[in-house]
Amino acid sequence: MSFVELSLICLVALVGPLLAARRTWHLPLVLGELLAGVIVGRSLLGWVDANNETLKFLADMGFALMMFVSGTHVPVRDKTIREAIGKGALRVVVTAVVAVALGVAVALLFGPANAPLYAVLMASSSAALVLPIIESLKFTGTSVLELTAQVALADVAAIVALPLAIDPSHAGPKAIGALAVAVCAVVVWWLLRMVEVSGARHRLHTFSENRKFALELRIQLTVLFALAGLALFFNVSIMLAGFAFGLAVSAVGEPRRLARQLFALNDGFLGPVFFVWLGASIDLRQLGGHPQMILLGVLLGLGAVVAHAASRLTGMPLPFAAASAAQLGVPVAAATIGRSLGVLAPGEDAAMLLGALVTIGGTTAAASLAARRPPKGTQVGDAPPEAGGEAATGPGSPKPKPKPKPKPAAGS
Repeated sequence: MSFVELSLICLVALVGPLLAARRTWHLPLVLGELLAGVIVGRSLLGWVDANNETLKFLADMGFALMMFVSGTHVPVRDKTIREAIGKGALRVVVTAVVAVALGVAVALLFGPANAPLYAVLMASSSAALVLPIIESLKFTGTSVLELTAQVALADVAAIVALPLAIDPSHAGPKAIGALAVAVCAVVVWWLLRMVEVSGARHRLHTFSENRKFALELRIQLTVLFALAGLALFFNVSIMLAGFAFGLAVSAVGEPRRLARQLFALNDGFLGPVFFVWLGASIDLRQLGGHPQMILLGVLLGLGAVVAHAASRLTGMPLPFAAASAAQLGVPVAAATIGRSLGVLAPGEDAAMLLGALVTIGGTTAAASLAARRPPKGTQVGDAPPEAGGEAATGPGSPKPKPKPKPKPAAGS
């Protein structure tokens, strides 16, 4: 891999911001990056070699960091979110039941052995996609809190279940590996909490900020990559390691300065590299040679929308229920893991990403509908700042300085 190729990847990744620039479209940033990868990868132009080991390693780093940032977006410490967990869990169960039924139905057409995988894909959700879209609508209220809880729970459950569903013959060892990663994440949370309570984290933060050492960022990356290495040792996806560590950090509280640093590293470099590599690694030409995989992708996407829309039966407004179907991390992981294990049929990995694009389209349409006709039980207020902005606060974080009051004009 050369600097010219890396420069090309960073250049084409700008398609993401270009497509997401129009706010009324509600398109996620990663969609353009993924499409750019498809154009310059093996599907069309072939300018980017997705099999390059250096590029694959950078993409793995981006995947781990992306899942970590997704975990930090889950508002674990918000008491109002905890109160909404009950209804969120009920809706996850309803969605899972419908997803299992639809997964079995689809598997009867494409192979019964894949029923667990299809069910997990349809039941999954993406907090990294859904929550920013809902926040951009500036909605507040009970329905928004319950939607946040539902998406977070579905995200966690799907991440844990995916390795077991995609390779059931090794479910036992993978379950042990997943448990080991989870236990280590809990230990990390306990250590972070002890450091926070003792005030050591605040002292380290002040020292690092004054000397410009970025010590918190260095420590967080060290722990993240260590957990990712542990996951690979147990043949578990690094997705679980990144997300579990993100939840641990969110449970303690993430300082604003660290959030900004992670935002720059993830959204500015490693994240775009990962999504361009992912698009470049998928050969959509296989869909032309296996047209049944196009049908599979459409059915997976529509099945996910239907499964999540079933939350309407429990009182969730239909636009929010349909919007919760957006998925990306789990299909990406399924395509990546399945391709590496050789358990997917030709074109099946592309079908999974096609299904994810269908869910993103459904979420975008649902968000646009909600923007025009706000659901009952919601209010329109100021949207919280984005991750990495001033809203990313934690215990010990310095409070923003109040704005000075304007001086009265002369004669007033």
